[in-house]
Amino acid sequence: MKKILHIISSPKGENSFSIKLGNAVVEQVQAANPGSTVEVRDLTKKPFPHLEEATLAAFYTPPAAQTPATKAALQHSDEAIAELLAADVIVIGAPLWNFGIPSVLKAWVDHISRAGITFKYSEAGAEGLVKDKTVYVAMASGGIYSSGPYQAMDFVSTYLKGLLGFLGMTNLRVFRVEGSAYPGQAEAALQKGLESIAL
Repeated sequence: MKKILHIISSPKGENSFSIKLGNAVVEQVQAANPGSTVEVRDLTKKPFPHLEEATLAAFYTPPAAQTPATKAALQHSDEAIAELLAADVIVIGAPLWNFGIPSVLKAWVDHISRAGITFKYSEAGAEGLVKDKTVYVAMASGGIYSSGPYQAMDFVSTYLKGLLGFLGMTNLRVFRVEGSAYPGQAEAALQKGLESIAL
């Protein structure tokens, strides 16, 4: 039995390829692990705010010095981190927008990235503190970015692999629906993406 956290960052609902792909990944995890539970975090319906001065200041305020104001500033980050740490499997729906991730997903990333909580620095360097997680990225793009002339412009899979790996989540795989914007290729692209899922 697994606790699955499904992160949604596309506002396209049932028309979203990243959501369809993410749902299929969740279904396979559930099939392989009967009794698993799913927590859905739809960032388009309940977005985390972009970091502000008060939040950043609270990030670096020692626990013993926290005040009601700093604790309030940390509320969203604490919530996001608690959901992350409670999960065994994280499925992240990530459409490629202008070569990167949607801003709502970036805001979530900013809230889960906290020194002393999800990573730390020591004499040996940086160490990720979010261990023993399995992460699946359900990526969708109108063009083809897994290979070919646009591969170097895929800042979705490279960013998420780098950032989440920095936090300790190194067991990460990317599944893709790509090329859906090419004339007549949308359904074939979706089917190919769904068939590529192998956990």
